[in-house]
Amino acid sequence: MTAFRPTHLTLALGAALSALLCAPVHAQSLMELVESARTYDTTWQAARAQLEAAARRADQAQAGLRPSAALTSGVTRAQTDVSRPDVERTANTQTLGVNASQPLYRPANRIAVEQGERGVDVAQAQLDAATQDLLVRVSQAYFDVLAAQDTLTFVQAQKTAVSEQLASAKRNFEVGTSTVTDSREAQARYDLVIAQEIAAENDLRVKKLALDQLVGVANAQPVPLAQPVPLPRVEPANVDYWVETARAQQPGVRQAAIALDIARLETKKAETGHRPTVDLQAGYNITRNPNGTLTAPGVNSRTNVASIGVASIGVASIGVALNLPLFAGFAVQNRVKETLALETKAEADLETARRNVAQATRSAFFGVQSGQGQVQALEAAEASSQSALDANKLGYQVGVRINIDVLNAQSQLYQTKRDLAQARYNVLLGTLKLRQAAGTLGLEDVQRINSLLAPAKQP
Repeated sequence: MTAFRPTHLTLALGAALSALLCAPVHAQSLMELVESARTYDTTWQAARAQLEAAARRADQAQAGLRPSAALTSGVTRAQTDVSRPDVERTANTQTLGVNASQPLYRPANRIAVEQGERGVDVAQAQLDAATQDLLVRVSQAYFDVLAAQDTLTFVQAQKTAVSEQLASAKRNFEVGTSTVTDSREAQARYDLVIAQEIAAENDLRVKKLALDQLVGVANAQPVPLAQPVPLPRVEPANVDYWVETARAQQPGVRQAAIALDIARLETKKAETGHRPTVDLQAGYNITRNPNGTLTAPGVNSRTNVASIGVASIGVASIGVALNLPLFAGFAVQNRVKETLALETKAEADLETARRNVAQATRSAFFGVQSGQGQVQALEAAEASSQSALDANKLGYQVGVRINIDVLNAQSQLYQTKRDLAQARYNVLLGTLKLRQAAGTLGLEDVQRINSLLAPAKQP
């Protein structure tokens, strides 16, 4: 069984987590859970199926430029009754034919082929968006579990420290060196930490269930970050670069741009409503009357007609079917106006998409920069809080500080530790979301985050 190397943040929680989760620890890296999610997540699988459907739809459009053939057959029975003289005549007719058609000039069909190809591009952009969204969702759920584990660790460590302070206050009260107030303050703080521990345990349980449901792995155990963790920097550190990249490559922008191309093609296709169509048609038909006809009873006849074209000229004829629209009640003109309006809408949708991704990219970029600054500030605050706690403990021992001062210093230290851990996770997630906003997020970016995890112990 693979185990992960515990950090100084998880040493105090190891036994407690094992009892809480009621399962042996088997750590999975971020990349392992991403691969599991790719085979389990239905949203991503639906996008992949949509791409396959779009490819087959494009193949269907190609049929409009290819020949088609059909086999026809039929049997009819005619009966005539004549009252004077009393005569009844019956004739059977059997027909069999093969007819084929090859489009020669159909501009609307050629435009439909182009639209089908662009439809594949739209589905590919949708799959790219679904893939990037899956990477972010798995990473978010992964670090949510780690953050919940850290929170539980810090709360339990604080509970241990508060319980020690409570015991010390009780001893000092018994020997008369402190008042009952110190004991009651420590008891109140201990009760509060117990409530925080219960909430942290439940939050961890919920976060783990969410991760399990996303990746399809029962009782997934994320590998924690290595300590100390070197946070990646945004390169290049230029917001304009990321905005321009997003306006060109982001899947949502690509979909809107392709939708505009399709709308323009639809306008061209509507304009072809005034143009003629030309088809080459060929057929071979057999008509057989085994009992003769009503006009020639008893005469077995068979007629073979070979024809090419609309009309038959003798036994063998060549012809082309030409269809020239003359007037369709202004349907074509109104259709063109409709497509022009939809083309204008597609242009507006594209500009809206570009503006939205530009704003999202700027927010993601500045969010990462702000997060990196918060990490540095919290690291300094952690050191200061530790020094303040040590000073308060010493002051309490010599009588210049009271018990509540020590308890407040402890709370501040563990709150700072929790905020620092969360800030680190936010920076890592922020780099992925920045690349998602720019449309460049890929597995290699997740792999770089994965390399920051603690290495697993070799068996």
